[in-house]
Amino acid sequence: MDLQNLAERYLAAWNETDPAARRKLVEETWAADGSYTDPLVEARGHEQFDATLAAVQAQFAGLVFTLGPVDAHHDVARFTWELAPAGATEPLVIGFDVLTATPDGRIATVVGFLDKVPTA
Repeated sequence: MDLQNLAERYLAAWNETDPAARRKLVEETWAADGSYTDPLVEARGHEQFDATLAAVQAQFAGLVFTLGPVDAHHDVARFTWELAPAGATEPLVIGFDVLTATPDGRIATVVGFLDKVPTA
């Protein structure tokens, strides 16, 4: 199982701003009943996860997610990511996600942690 590629496709969905292309990527990458949980949101299934992506993109318009190193074994991967304007040296948000894959290589679960968030 190529968990590096799966993590890359996962972050590509966060960056895909065309709604039809994003939904296609979600459907190809996620199990139909896959779940996403972080401190701010819980989503299950393609519809809820796609809505989560759209909401984050609206809130952080113009910013780009960048994948950090992926550490993986069996069907589990952990990785960091950053959210920043393209080309910026200082990210606005930094996170850490743990992804679990299904036997057919789709995302079963993602549990996310936020290490750095903007202050009001």
